[in-house]
Amino acid sequence: MVGEPGLVEVDPGQWDDLLEGLGITDLYYSRGFVAASALLGDAAPVLLHLAAPGGDVVLPCLVRSDPCDVVTPYGYGGPLGAGPSAPLDAFAAAYEAWCTRRGAITSFFVYHPLLANQPRVAPPGFHTVALAGTVAWPLAQPDLLASMHAHHRRMVRRARARGLVTRVQTAPTHLRGFVDVYEATMRRANASPFYSFPQPYWDALLADVPLVTVDVLDPDGELVAGVLGAGRPPWLHYHLGGVAEAGRGAGASHLALHALACSGREQGFETLHLGGGVGGRSDSLLQFKQRFAPGELLPSVTARAVHDHATYARLTGSDRTDWHGFFPAYRAAY
Repeated sequence: MVGEPGLVEVDPGQWDDLLEGLGITDLYYSRGFVAASALLGDAAPVLLHLAAPGGDVVLPCLVRSDPCDVVTPYGYGGPLGAGPSAPLDAFAAAYEAWCTRRGAITSFFVYHPLLANQPRVAPPGFHTVALAGTVAWPLAQPDLLASMHAHHRRMVRRARARGLVTRVQTAPTHLRGFVDVYEATMRRANASPFYSFPQPYWDALLADVPLVTVDVLDPDGELVAGVLGAGRPPWLHYHLGGVAEAGRGAGASHLALHALACSGREQGFETLHLGGGVGGRSDSLLQFKQRFAPGELLPSVTARAVHDHATYARLTGSDRTDWHGFFPAYRAAY
């Protein structure tokens, strides 16, 4: 481990063993997923750890350079306490000192909705901003199709009536077909360039992340939709999805996610976390997901901090911070 006594940067080779010892098995804290996320930008994967007699606090993060700032890996995370008396207050102070040593200008955390690790009171210097929420689909119910909204049930039946079938693969050996469908979907949606992931990212997912894929095939065996899930029990996370033009309106995406839920239940998962809308917003994607698991959304919260106010003002051209806008503002052009 690297660092001063107290808060340390965990050696990569000890990362997952440390978390396992603390009982933390979620995908978004794992070394493989965080390292893969680092490939989506100029970032280094880091696990911070603070140990105390009453418990521990860990924070998986990406440290981006030029300018230097700290963010949650793609998805969710945030500081997480373990043990009967996790030193969260001490972690906040130690983290601020670490940011000063690292030269970090800002921090941006997206807390984990299933772990519910958002603080009741934001740490000093942090501002919390609520997102629209995320969808968690309980998998223990006996009839997953019946639990869905009537519209989604009809779409699954439509897909089956058109002869669409699913193929589920745990620990797939390649993602070629899925990537093609996913990229076509992003182009059709005119998505942000961020969502055009480089090949090393897909390779890292395959090598180091527990994946499950669902392919939806037409009667001719052509791939018309697919979803990519990831995780270890008890929580399976929906990661990415795509649908070919031929699958649109046919219920292909609905059939894929229903199959992912059924497969997850068979593999011992208790929850399929579908996530939220684009950028955490209340949008059509969130509404689509919520129809798989009608009910209350899980709260989703971000925390934002400026550690170096002088540099932040120089980079943004303003000494004011819009906590509810794009943060950090100097990254808006990246």
